[in-house]
Amino acid sequence: MNLQRVDLNLLVHLDVLLREKNVTRASEQLGITQPAMSNILRRLRKLFNDPLLIRSSEGMTPTERALELQPRVRELLSDITQLLEPRTEFRPYTSNRIFRIMTSDYAEATLVPRLVKALRSEAPNVVLDFLTPSDVSYRDMEQGRVDLAINRFNEIPQSFHQVLVWRDTFSCLLSANSPYVNRFNLKNYLAAQHVWVSKTGMGVGFGVNPEKSGGLGSIDQALQRLGQKRHISVFTRHYQMPAMLVANRDLIATLPTRVARMQANNDSIVIKEPPFFIPEFELTMAWSPLLQHHPAHRWLRQLILHVAREVIAEEEAIAPVQDALLDGSLHTQSLKLEEIDPDRQ
Repeated sequence: MNLQRVDLNLLVHLDVLLREKNVTRASEQLGITQPAMSNILRRLRKLFNDPLLIRSSEGMTPTERALELQPRVRELLSDITQLLEPRTEFRPYTSNRIFRIMTSDYAEATLVPRLVKALRSEAPNVVLDFLTPSDVSYRDMEQGRVDLAINRFNEIPQSFHQVLVWRDTFSCLLSANSPYVNRFNLKNYLAAQHVWVSKTGMGVGFGVNPEKSGGLGSIDQALQRLGQKRHISVFTRHYQMPAMLVANRDLIATLPTRVARMQANNDSIVIKEPPFFIPEFELTMAWSPLLQHHPAHRWLRQLILHVAREVIAEEEAIAPVQDALLDGSLHTQSLKLEEIDPDRQ
């Protein structure tokens, strides 16, 4: 094929078409008429010798070839954008840039306070706008309207870049006056009432169904593998709630260890290791390929990972002291951050 005869603008149109899967919406985004967009789709079909989008009962469905092209076209456009953008150095101390970051409540409780502290000295005029998972869609991220997402992801679009921030385990919070404090075993765990806390998915949240334990997350899935089920009395999406709720003697909250340890100095609460195995989970940072090479964005990603490493190093240093303050039942695990360069993902 003679590349000199190929209009590279077609790739821009293809990217929007594959994202929207709708000729009308694609034309509106690109500021052209629908007939013009239809003509461009015909040219693209001829160029790739494939229909690319096929009408179905659900609208326009991408072909196998289109699904193969989508991440490669997005990456190519990102590289071209980087090539054409003027090379400017990012100066964090004088910058007043706004970074929009989607974070789960867990990330806000454990990572964000340290990140903000680091920014006060390194970039005092930078503004952080934290969004919840319900505020953001994958399309927002894909188009670069959101700089980063820091969350626990079950799945994420193939085109996104991502890096591990850290891993965490689970611990149980219960009242120091709980009847189960000195007999914390699986039988008594199942006899108690429980607080469920989570909100990690993207998009608008909906109420949970207590009867479908498999859809309640890793804790209930772990119990399901044992053929057991806990009795959940309270469902919440905020990690500051469990510490207040377990003041009730019959309630237990099972939540990430880093959140549980925030109550280490609370004499009215006891932290226990779960009486059954729950797999650890990963906190991940993800971003659009459109922002992969942006100097300011690279700086922010590196700062976040630096802060995460500091958090882990401090935990490893104070863990023996914290365990001595507790009731002796919480066996800490060494949670080391993998040495991953976010810009090589």
